[in-house]
Formats: sequence, structure tokens, C-alpha cells
Amino acid sequence: MVDQTKLSFLKSNFPQLLRKLKGDEKPQWGVLNPQQMIEHFGESVMLASGRVQIPLMADKEKLPALKAFVMSDKEFKPGTKNPIMKDVPAPVKFGSIETAIQKLEKAISIFDETWKIKSESDYILNPFFGELNFEEQVQLLHKHARHHLKQFGLIE
Repeated sequence: MVDQTKLSFLKSNFPQLLRKLKGDEKPQWGVLNPQQMIEHFGESVMLASGRVQIPLMADKEKLPALKAFVMSDKEFKPGTKNPIMKDVPAPVKFGSIETAIQKLEKAISIFDETWKIKSESDYILNPFFGELNFEEQVQLLHKHARHHLKQFGLIE
């Protein structure tokens, strides 16, 4: 069953916390600036909606352990490397950090609407963690959101 607290956090609290960023903050780790991080997260949400598709990159034998990590309370370690991302981040797509947050909010809305019409037994492929259902997608996005909030000192 989906953790409604985590889903609510993604829809409301997360964008509110992101709005505390001015755009010039330095991350505690990694190479993304605040707007790049927000745009990156928006792409992750679109992936969890099935609107962006990336083939499986994980070793199939490791998928049970990877899914167990997703569903655990363990956090991503600071500096966790995303194999899709380059060492030099992509330039920003949107004209301002506020526009990036608005696009993220739209992506979260698309995510929510997508899963309202899917059944609980449906899955969408995540390139790192395999086939994930709605509950697993919410858990992963929540874990990912907290990782980036900590990256910019917005939460402990």
C-alpha cells in the first residue's frame, strides 16, 4: 500500500522546500547547482511516470537486493553516482529556478495522474532498480527527494 505521507510530501512539502533555494547555493556534494538538481529530479519523476524510458542498466541478478534497498529506510549515500549523468552537468533547460519548480510540480501531477489509471499490479521500468510498482516508485522518489534536500542543506 502506498505511503500517503510520502506521496503528500512529494506533492506539497518538497516543492515548498525547493522554493527556499535562491539558485546560487553550493551543494554539499556533487556537481549540480540547485536548478540543475530540480530539473534532474523532474526527469526522474517523468521516468517514474513512464513518460521517459531508459533501458535497464542494472545487473538482473542484483535486482532483488536493489529493490530491497528502495523499500528500506536506508538513504542514498552522499555523492552517489548516477551512471547516466555526465561529470559535467547538462545546462539548465528553463529560464529560472521558479520555472523549473513549476515544471517539477507538473511532472509530479503527471506521475499522480498516470498511476491513478494504472492498477496496483502495473510496473514501470527504472533503469537502476528494475520494474517498480506505484508504491515502489513513490518510495524511490521520496528517498531521492530527501537525498537532494540534504545535498542543499534544506533538511537534516
